[in-house]
Amino acid sequence: MFYNQDLALRFPKGKFAMWSVYSFTGASILASIVFSLLLFLSIDDDPVMQLLFGGLAVIFELGKFFAWYEVGERHGRRNYPGMLSALGFYLVLAAISIGGSVGGINSATNKAQEHVNVQQSKVNAFNMQIEAIEKQIALNNVAAEKYIQMERIATGVTRIQKENNKLRLEQQTLAMERDSLPLVSQGSVIGLIDSLASFLNIQASTAQLGLVVFLSVLLDFFAAFFVGLIGEENRFRHQFHNMKPLTIEGFTAKESMPTELLSHFDETDTVSEPEKTSYEQVIQALSSNRVNCSKRAVSKHLNFSTDEVDEIFARLFDEGVVSKKANNHYQWHGVSKAELEAELA
Repeated sequence: MFYNQDLALRFPKGKFAMWSVYSFTGASILASIVFSLLLFLSIDDDPVMQLLFGGLAVIFELGKFFAWYEVGERHGRRNYPGMLSALGFYLVLAAISIGGSVGGINSATNKAQEHVNVQQSKVNAFNMQIEAIEKQIALNNVAAEKYIQMERIATGVTRIQKENNKLRLEQQTLAMERDSLPLVSQGSVIGLIDSLASFLNIQASTAQLGLVVFLSVLLDFFAAFFVGLIGEENRFRHQFHNMKPLTIEGFTAKESMPTELLSHFDETDTVSEPEKTSYEQVIQALSSNRVNCSKRAVSKHLNFSTDEVDEIFARLFDEGVVSKKANNHYQWHGVSKAELEAELA
């Protein structure tokens, strides 16, 4: 059986593979819609306006992926002007979507950063109070030295020492309250942003913006890839199921031969099936996918000797019908239409 060379390379994907593709596609599209909604819903606090802006975000997202699906469909039909118009429409909607995703992801990241900042500000407040007390103690020590020089130890120095002891106790109390604060649980995203900022020697805000833009673009391309994969698989299934293979066994001029060759025969003429050679039997077995493209499988299926199979595969390799992969396994490419016409001539 002689298949189209492109279609003979693989079969349609199974149910598990397609369900996985549909799951990934739905999850990525849903995530993109949610992030866009976070931005569009924050435009206005009025419920009616939020409903309108939310619907607009959903329309933009769904329209974007449908436009990308149309890019693949029109490319498959070789409608290149239509493909370019759909591609332009997709790029506009993708820019809006990426902007919405950037705003949504940035908003979620800012909330996590705000929690860390609040906890850190409490710690900083205690540190400032402890540092102020330390400065006050240092000033008191300077004053005590002056009292010593004035030989007023009993009056001035004793009072300053008591005041310093009181400040030390207050300082210890503040340090204990600071240390008793709950630890700030730094999220993975915040830790990643800090690590990027340190590695690239840039500010944390710049690293956060770059990370958010990268994630938004990656999410959009991820969803677009799976949408395009679904379209390609649907087109392949349609071609595969509508494909009418040419067989070399039991064919007649009207049923199995190409249309352009029918003129060589009258309506009452039939093609007698000659006895097949070993080479033709191997071609038939490989073309009909009844056997894998390997010497052992062909020898076992057709009950040929090893030497005979080696000669046939050497001929197939010389004629370009099969090729060798990097692991020395053979790959079947099929017989072209021109070669079939030459054999029938």
